[in-house]
Amino acid sequence: MNTFYKIFRNALSFLLAISLLGCSGKDNTYPEGPDDPPGNTNRIQVYLTRGDETKLFSHEAALSFRQSASTGYPTIMVDTTQHFQEIEGFGAALTGSSAYLINRKLAGDARTNLLNELFDPDKGIGLSYLRLTMGASDFSLSDFTYNDMPAGETDFALDHFSLSQDLQDVVPVLKEIVHMAPAIPLLGSPWSPPAWMKTSGSLKGGKLKPECYGVYSDYFVKYIQAMKAEGLTIDAVTIQNEPLHFTANYPCMEMQAAEQLDFVKNYLGPRFVAAGLDTKIIIYDHNWDEPEYPMTILDDATARNYIAGSAFHAYAGDVSAMTMVHNAHPDKALYFTEISGGAWATDFAGNLMWNMRNIFIGTTRNWSKNALLWNLALNEHYGPQNNGCSNCRGVITINSVTASVTRNVEYYALAHFSKFVRPGAVRISAQVPGIAGETGAVAFQNRDGSKVMVIANYAGEMKGYAVNQNGREFVATLPPNSVITLVWE
Repeated sequence: MNTFYKIFRNALSFLLAISLLGCSGKDNTYPEGPDDPPGNTNRIQVYLTRGDETKLFSHEAALSFRQSASTGYPTIMVDTTQHFQEIEGFGAALTGSSAYLINRKLAGDARTNLLNELFDPDKGIGLSYLRLTMGASDFSLSDFTYNDMPAGETDFALDHFSLSQDLQDVVPVLKEIVHMAPAIPLLGSPWSPPAWMKTSGSLKGGKLKPECYGVYSDYFVKYIQAMKAEGLTIDAVTIQNEPLHFTANYPCMEMQAAEQLDFVKNYLGPRFVAAGLDTKIIIYDHNWDEPEYPMTILDDATARNYIAGSAFHAYAGDVSAMTMVHNAHPDKALYFTEISGGAWATDFAGNLMWNMRNIFIGTTRNWSKNALLWNLALNEHYGPQNNGCSNCRGVITINSVTASVTRNVEYYALAHFSKFVRPGAVRISAQVPGIAGETGAVAFQNRDGSKVMVIANYAGEMKGYAVNQNGREFVATLPPNSVITLVWE
């Protein structure tokens, strides 16, 4: 190719990219390069969600690598030799309410089709991680645990332990999901022990009685074994959902850091070892604003041997707290386990950008191995509710009368990660220059060698980017308040 033609081609490519800045909403936002032959193996697949909702996880025209050339755009540098944490998955919580709606409001093919859409990476968005409530939460049909006893009675032998309430909806739906996604990790989180184990004598409030530390550890073991008997493997458990929020009108319990340390170190950890369990123990499971809680526990030389990592929620504090914990204990994993959207935040673009900045790009760039939202499904009345949040939004909404399914902004935010960043992927370096302004980006490499990059344009105007990976470069433009996922070999 002569020098004149190279100059002409690069100038034409640049002018074409510039012209696209005025083409908001057009299908050709991601044009093929002017010299890309059909079947080019250097293609970059593009999926776009626009803040104005004109494109929702839309598969756009492919991009192509070309020799690096000046475009005037900021360059995001991708370095596949720099590896960070391994990813375990992206998903949500299959609460009792979610399972009830999926199991009882959707019949036969409708249920199967929805679960395929949610959990199959080829037919759908490939959700790859689920959180379960161990007993009731604020999104269950009633208050219960697996060992409820009449007032004044105890059961230290756990003779009355039963999964009976979970067998109605949660377990049947889980079995369908696991049939579609056999390797999906399941995380169990309790909102409360049985009332007879607590100082309050109630599922609400109180603390775990010191004399019940041992039997409550056995309760965890029983749960894992009972689920295994149903063909369901619990990959990990957290000790207590939101242990510093204990005044709610739904199941909850106070557990300070010193108490959780004692419980794990002297009871739960040794019980898991004695039972031959390899289920991970994850501590904390509360907001970003108290990173000292997990660090205090991990500072203990004995307790830390039983602990896989720490889990966080996003209702207070800043995502950078996860890096603070990582820096203090770099050998321990980090997990993000809960946040909910709701009727208090109805602007699609604002919600999409917040989720990208904080939850998906935010947590993974701060060492999280997963990112989980709260309810997988709720109905049109934000329920069924159990004395908790009255206006929380599910990833999807299932109409309780018509059984129609609405995909909410959280669905699309999840899809940009779950479909392409598969379990076992590692985060790789993606450096966004300061001149890119309000831009977020994160990159991964899957086990099959494919690369995935998610870019979010937080700004109110169209932006263009050059992406350079090991000397190969492509150009992409991104509408305001929008996100793209880019996938290449």
